[in-house]
Amino acid sequence: MRVLLITDAWRPQVNGVVRTLERVSDFMRGLGFTVEVIDPGCFRTIPCPTYPEIRLATNAHRRMPELVERFAPDAIHVATEGPLGWIARGYCRRKGLSFTSSFHTLFPDYIHARIRFPKAWSYAVLRRFHAAASQTMVATASIERLLRDRGFGNLVRWSRGVDTELFRPRRKDFLDAPRPIQLFVGRVAVEKNLEAFLSIESPGTKYVVGDGPMLADLKRRYPEARFPGPKYGEELAQYYAASDVFVFPSRTDTFGLVLLEALASGVPVAAYPVPGPIDVVGDAPIGCLSENLGEAVQRALAISPETCRAFALQHSWQASHQEFIRHLVPFQRWAAATS
Repeated sequence: MRVLLITDAWRPQVNGVVRTLERVSDFMRGLGFTVEVIDPGCFRTIPCPTYPEIRLATNAHRRMPELVERFAPDAIHVATEGPLGWIARGYCRRKGLSFTSSFHTLFPDYIHARIRFPKAWSYAVLRRFHAAASQTMVATASIERLLRDRGFGNLVRWSRGVDTELFRPRRKDFLDAPRPIQLFVGRVAVEKNLEAFLSIESPGTKYVVGDGPMLADLKRRYPEARFPGPKYGEELAQYYAASDVFVFPSRTDTFGLVLLEALASGVPVAAYPVPGPIDVVGDAPIGCLSENLGEAVQRALAISPETCRAFALQHSWQASHQEFIRHLVPFQRWAAATS
């Protein structure tokens, strides 16, 4: 089977969307699928306003048909609602080709947080985008409920997993700082609500691992915190394992892959009781969800690392990837579909 993924989020970006798409692509190739990715690197790009490290394709209208037809896919998945996603959506509609989509990010909440743009207008745009898909994959039950309440249809569940070999308990002495060590990993941007974390009055040391447009400002305003920048692979896993609690202040993430990575490392979670943390943590004794984030941090510190690790071991990437494959909607081979 020939599967085409079309995404505005791809390397060199480092985030949960990219990691998820990379993993499912590798998994399908291991099963004998032929997988092609159309991403911004296939086109001329410009920097995204306020996010210059994210590149937006500018000449995709002309090249997209050529790239799709050359690959001749059996199934198309449009992963994002950016410029490439909209162009791919329009192309599939013109050609009468079915495709699946996925909902990774609460963009209406992000945009509202940045420029106060009405959420209802943004949701209307996204609802129109996904209405053309045969199925829209969502990560959690709470996001599915939220979207159904907003008028979205054809929703199916695509869960997430964690690499429990890379992310595992290790020695704590990798980080030499006053404890408890409180860790955040992710984009350093307004939608992550990092000030709610950094402003907590608590003993110990706060670490923010990642990069983004707010990094310089937060370094200046919170000099007592430590900002080692983005980390990857083995080094990132060591930061997780050396921490005492993982703090997730975001109110707008649809899942939070970093939550599972922390739990697999034997590190409990402190977060707000919102979609993402509710779906991952719920009532399990692996973290604390509270509107008082400082209280959540203190309560989470008492949680057993072994309990966190045991929970994470139940969430495999293999199950996630198989869900994705089941939800794909194949169409007839290209030659037959266009004859």
